[in-house]
Amino acid sequence: MHRLSDEQTPEEARQDHWQMLGFLAVNAAMGASLGLCVAVSIFWLDLGGVGSLLSRSSSPILPALMMAIPLALTFAAAVTASAVMLMPYRKKKQR
Repeated sequence: MHRLSDEQTPEEARQDHWQMLGFLAVNAAMGASLGLCVAVSIFWLDLGGVGSLLSRSSSPILPALMMAIPLALTFAAAVTASAVMLMPYRKKKQR
């Protein structure tokens, strides 16, 4: 329950913070999954010969992870940053 003033009770503030963290976590997960999809697409489409190099490698897991994890983290950070910029907030009362 929100009051007309800008002040929140501690419970309302706590609930608001958990909602914001959930919003950011969902956006980070979506960005990470997008980054993993990009990495899989690079392997599958054999861009730059990466897919064929991995298929001929004796241990393809480590190089694939070394490419996929940074891509996932970069996309997660970018999507989370855009979510922070677009996050709705209430303006403080003007006096």
